[in-house]
Amino acid sequence: MGSDTEVEKKKAPTALAPIAKPLAGKKLCKRTLKLVRRASEAKCLKRGVKEVVKSIRRGNKGLCVLAGNISPIDVITHVPILCEEANIPYIYVPSKEDLATAGTTKRPTCCVLVMTKPAKGEINEEVKEKLKSDYDHVVAEVAEVTSSMF
Repeated sequence: MGSDTEVEKKKAPTALAPIAKPLAGKKLCKRTLKLVRRASEAKCLKRGVKEVVKSIRRGNKGLCVLAGNISPIDVITHVPILCEEANIPYIYVPSKEDLATAGTTKRPTCCVLVMTKPAKGEINEEVKEKLKSDYDHVVAEVAEVTSSMF
């Protein structure tokens, strides 16, 4: 009844992990992925479990974004605990593929850490201001979602 392109546009529902809470809604998910894309362009992003855990243990602050459809879930179960101990806000998004696309990498990524300042060098003041305002806005929404959960 429809063309092949219509079928391709509809994504199959992903199996979310039972620990994927707080899960971002549609609007917050879109804003979060936009923030991840901006941070990636400004080189203020850590990708993957290894890099994120290392950054958290070193004391870097930021927003941790986790994918909710990771299998096996044991790969990232320790990350929210580390975030809570370090007072770092975290949020789950439904898809690791969308998270990877926002982080400008082709390989699906299970978690990223959005930092406000780059690991090396300096960034343009205008880009820094835009990133900081987006970051503050998303962190405020994440705090709101997290507080309503407990």
